[in-house]
Amino acid sequence: MDFIESVIKKNESINGHYKNASFMCADVTSPDLVIEDNSIDLIFSNWLLMYLSDAEVEKLVERMVKWLKVGGHIFFRESCFHQSGDSKRKVNPTHYREPRFYTKVFKEGHAIDQSGSSSELSLLTCKCVGAYVKNKKNQNQICWLWQKVKSTEDRGFQRFLDNVQYKTSGILRYERVFGQGFVSTGGIVTTTYLLSFTETTKEFVDLLDLKPGQKVLDVGCGIGGGDFYMAENYDVHVVGIDLSINMVSFALEHAIGRKCAVEFEVADCTTKTYPDNTFDVIYSRDTILHIQDKPALFRSFFKWLKPGGKVLISDYCRSPGKPSEEFAAYIKQRGYDLHNVEAYGQMLQNAGFHDVIAEDRTDQFLKVLQRELAEVEKNKDEFLADFGQEDYDDIVTGWNAKLQRSSAGEQRWGLFIGTK
Repeated sequence: MDFIESVIKKNESINGHYKNASFMCADVTSPDLVIEDNSIDLIFSNWLLMYLSDAEVEKLVERMVKWLKVGGHIFFRESCFHQSGDSKRKVNPTHYREPRFYTKVFKEGHAIDQSGSSSELSLLTCKCVGAYVKNKKNQNQICWLWQKVKSTEDRGFQRFLDNVQYKTSGILRYERVFGQGFVSTGGIVTTTYLLSFTETTKEFVDLLDLKPGQKVLDVGCGIGGGDFYMAENYDVHVVGIDLSINMVSFALEHAIGRKCAVEFEVADCTTKTYPDNTFDVIYSRDTILHIQDKPALFRSFFKWLKPGGKVLISDYCRSPGKPSEEFAAYIKQRGYDLHNVEAYGQMLQNAGFHDVIAEDRTDQFLKVLQRELAEVEKNKDEFLADFGQEDYDDIVTGWNAKLQRSSAGEQRWGLFIGTK
């Protein structure tokens, strides 16, 4: 389907011999267009929505959800943020939107059938188009894949992350504490330290063998700070994945103008697959605490790494033995799966990694927490102006609780490295 008749005629002249293809000249936004509800398995669109007004996009999404069968898919690609090329144009009707606009509109799309059953769209993936990142260092070409599901189907953990732990206001709040581009312990300070294992770039390169052109997978990339740091300082290609739609939306926004080889994708690391021997390094910061079946994930890491490749993980841990009632309640509320440092390292060994290093870095964790809390309290007035008293109290209370748990020896922080 296209609204330009000459294009449709040309397409039909080339592909009209296919018996399973039909051609239609029509305006997809026209109310006169009639497509039967629940009749389509796949809707594919490339560079269309950016030429429509916001209202037209919203209306079209409503109609597409109705056209799709339950279980059917919508795939679309758009240019976001700004023009990708440098060609001068007298007239440019394109709307270069933020990706979160499309994500929000499609998340809100729903349909009610004749029986009264409600359906909605579930996001399967949202990612940069890798070819543009590789060849142009351009993260502005973004594609989405959605599936129509019954509204009673729970998206579970992803919904928890985006609506509870990592809602938009929470991410901005964490970023204020950890530093621009970061939502994990220590921000750029501990990223620099952990990547180098000491405070020198040379030791980092010696230990992780990170060289220009190598490929890094960041599992739980958050809003991209560590990925930009690695790409800009070591000239590596980084693939960042995160289950949180909100996190990846912020990461894409932070990528504007950086011109580095970093691509982002909304993906579940427990179901995502890559070819064997794809990455030189797999990197994860304070993320795998969310994963219940760590052994299975570590076996995947081992397969995805090239021979000689390294995995580097920092993560929340706990002391051996039974946790206190308070700590157990915290773990349950967050949905964490925590292990002691030794057991964590053993899981990496069992997955096939050798020369495994499992270090308890809780002392460093405490120092970082103290520094972060002091910085928030020092800039209280500015924080209150931007976020409010409730957010300030949440941060101070949360950091003091982490300090108390860690000082008591219950909550630990581990650093792990393994080699394939």
